[in-house]
Amino acid sequence: MKKAFYSFLLIFALCAMPFQSTEAQTIELLAGNTLNGAVQGTLLGGASMAITDSEDFAALRVGVGLGTLYGIGMAGYDISGGSGQEVLVPGLFNDGNNSSIIVLLDTFYGAALGSVVVTAVALVANEPILTGLQYGAGIGAWAGFGFGIFDTFVLAERTYAPIAMSNPPKNASGLIGVNFVDNMSFGFVNPSLINTTQISGTDVISKISPTVEVVNFRFNF
Repeated sequence: MKKAFYSFLLIFALCAMPFQSTEAQTIELLAGNTLNGAVQGTLLGGASMAITDSEDFAALRVGVGLGTLYGIGMAGYDISGGSGQEVLVPGLFNDGNNSSIIVLLDTFYGAALGSVVVTAVALVANEPILTGLQYGAGIGAWAGFGFGIFDTFVLAERTYAPIAMSNPPKNASGLIGVNFVDNMSFGFVNPSLINTTQISGTDVISKISPTVEVVNFRFNF
């Protein structure tokens, strides 16, 4: 009798795996977008301080708050579009597993490009380099954010599971990615989830815990 009962529990757990996977993916989309949104708000708050040459940290406080709400909104968009399933967002420069990461990376690129361009102008004009970095990064971050929104909602064509699972991103996941060759990449600071299942007596316990991967590696064959 006990063997039959445990066999039933095992079959039930296997049958329930798709639902658990969808639930885990929904939580991962929410966690990833929210974290990206908070970082996005911090960057834009700092960019506002740089442009206005202000030392008031209120812009950072407001940026984190608005960025978090923005991230939750992006999560709602991703979840509603695919009913909580895995999503692949192919941006112009990067592919991502949620919408907000494309905007965040474009913001990074905008800040870097703005710093380089304005610093070069400052060198030609014999102006202070630090001032060029300050205003270039601030203006570039906001320009990158604007382009990122356009990139995410206009240029990118989303695919949802099972198509997204059959066409996974080739780059390692994370807020910052480094590609060494076409088939090898590193990703840094990637929000993720750990799903553990335990059998205790007659109970089957499934627990989902949020985590952040500091470094992850992807090698494509």
